[in-house]
Amino acid sequence: MEENVRTFIIAVANHKGGVGKTTTVLSLGGALTKLGKYVLLVDLDVQANLTISLGFDPHKINKTISDVFFYSTSLVSVSRESNLPGLDIVPADKGMDLVERFLALRQDYENILSNSLMDSGRGHDGSSKWSMEDRHRPLLLDYYDYLIFDCPPSVGAVTLNALVASHLLVIPTQPEYYSVYSVNRMLAKVDEVRKKHNPKLNYRLLITMIDRRNRIHCQLCDEIQDHFSQSTFRTQIGVDTQLRESVLAGLPITHYSTHQRSALQYEALAEEIIELSQTPLPVDLKWKKINV
Repeated sequence: MEENVRTFIIAVANHKGGVGKTTTVLSLGGALTKLGKYVLLVDLDVQANLTISLGFDPHKINKTISDVFFYSTSLVSVSRESNLPGLDIVPADKGMDLVERFLALRQDYENILSNSLMDSGRGHDGSSKWSMEDRHRPLLLDYYDYLIFDCPPSVGAVTLNALVASHLLVIPTQPEYYSVYSVNRMLAKVDEVRKKHNPKLNYRLLITMIDRRNRIHCQLCDEIQDHFSQSTFRTQIGVDTQLRESVLAGLPITHYSTHQRSALQYEALAEEIIELSQTPLPVDLKWKKINV
């Protein structure tokens, strides 16, 4: 990952599914655009939920993230505008199933996403439209302020690519036993990636889907914050049925219901992300296995 790429790159991942991962990618992206940032979302999951959430049919898209892995296409060349100004997406399709199965057979496969960032760019006018002259110009990915990977619920070859390319790993976790337990596996992967590929990778835990009326939720939330006091976001995302409604509407919660509690929470998270992206992150955060 080159230092002269100004885009701050985030991977959102957890080995466990159902923790609000895609919802977080969509809502965080929306919140960042409301704060005046340009954001590229990248769907890496074969289920293509992020793609669907922004109104795209994965069965009718010609160019997707699969082309990046199969043909070394640049990310920006397969990106699409969403209906929200400042928010673009690289969609996914069923081809990601083959990518996950066969990616590790390629030489230097861990760096495919990193390499795709180096041959990307935008039109001369700063728009998301390409002119014919721009199509053949190798430019750095300097149009976007933030790039967010929506990783599959695994720690396979695709997620590894995202971690190698990222500055920050965001680990959404519910305050429930199995979700918290899976954090140990994600942090072990962080150690592996730091040693072999990306020594500057950092991480933050994001507590999601918390129900303050649930005693166990409150207890586990306190344990997470105590155990990972230096690496847990201050912002916590509560249970909110309108988060699901916003996905059906094809909008981030920040644009679907502006004053909803969860919208305000994701805006607070976006402010924390901006703060992190503007401050050098320490990469020597130690962690101990959490027992719950």
